[in-house]
Amino acid sequence: MNPRVQTALHPGKKSRHLPRKSRPPWRSTKEIRLSLNIDTNDFNTKVNQAAKFLQQGHKVKVSIRFRGREMAHTSLGIDVEQRFAQALEGKAVVDKQPKLEGRSMMMFLSPSPTK
Repeated sequence: MNPRVQTALHPGKKSRHLPRKSRPPWRSTKEIRLSLNIDTNDFNTKVNQAAKFLQQGHKVKVSIRFRGREMAHTSLGIDVEQRFAQALEGKAVVDKQPKLEGRSMMMFLSPSPTK
């Protein structure tokens, strides 16, 4: 934050008495963690949770952590994340496509623009 700067005003008026500028609310990034062999009901629960976050205006980070021999099947992780993006097709836009970084794969979604 910048230190408060005194502006040239009426001599008796201080800047702290002026109304604050209206600014958009701060939005954070929420994370949804999936596994490579996620069940259908668990997957739907995660999709509903992500939809709730997107409706509130948050960005969503979808991640999968690969353990042990799962590293040999990273293509299955891409399929799971693309299926997740398709389930949120009308509500979200993919910011970053699924990308493998070390043992985890990440994808970023943001709320779709309103018309």
